[in-house]
Amino acid sequence: MNKLFAVAALLAAPSLFAGEGSFVASTAPAAKLRQEGKIVVSNRGNTITAFRFFGNIRQALFSLRSAPSIATRPYGAVLFDPNATLKTPMPGYLSSVISEAARTHGVDPRLVAAVARRESALNPAAVSPVGACGLMQLMPSTARFLGISNVFDVRENVFGGTRYLRTLLDTFNGDLDLALAAYNAGPGAVQRYNGVPPYAETRAYVRAVRGSYEASLQMR
Repeated sequence: MNKLFAVAALLAAPSLFAGEGSFVASTAPAAKLRQEGKIVVSNRGNTITAFRFFGNIRQALFSLRSAPSIATRPYGAVLFDPNATLKTPMPGYLSSVISEAARTHGVDPRLVAAVARRESALNPAAVSPVGACGLMQLMPSTARFLGISNVFDVRENVFGGTRYLRTLLDTFNGDLDLALAAYNAGPGAVQRYNGVPPYAETRAYVRAVRGSYEASLQMR
């Protein structure tokens, strides 16, 4: 899980910030804000700029220019089948939470389960060498952005990871490979390489999760 989600979310969802609006400092941890205040996001063409206002003084926090459109190959509507039944072996409580999160965020629960297996081997207490935590391996900054108070709480972690996965699927028009690559290496890397990044780890991750997910689609 990449910790650049806050910035990526701004790039990935221009409709969310169409025109101008305000939000609090905690909404954009990547901007490294240390105090709450009025933040205004301006969306002009392919450039998004965030400002903080102190009375009549305006401070530019960051400016992002969207990358050229990436060619995508939608996997299919099955990715958004929230009512699929999980048949892969796992503890009952995990199956229940994953199924509920999938229904809530409109993602096939078999895909969520495949991601969780690859990320943590279904271990809610897992911590990666770079600090990603829990079942869905959320970085602490990403967890805060998603409003998660306890990253090791199974329900919070799964719901947050599923919401993030759905965001990536929407961002990359249902392209499974790009969404999985972004989950592993970050949306910025996918944008930068205009496709799946040439990282051995990321390519192995995409193959493994896709393979696990597609195998689960064949289970009866």
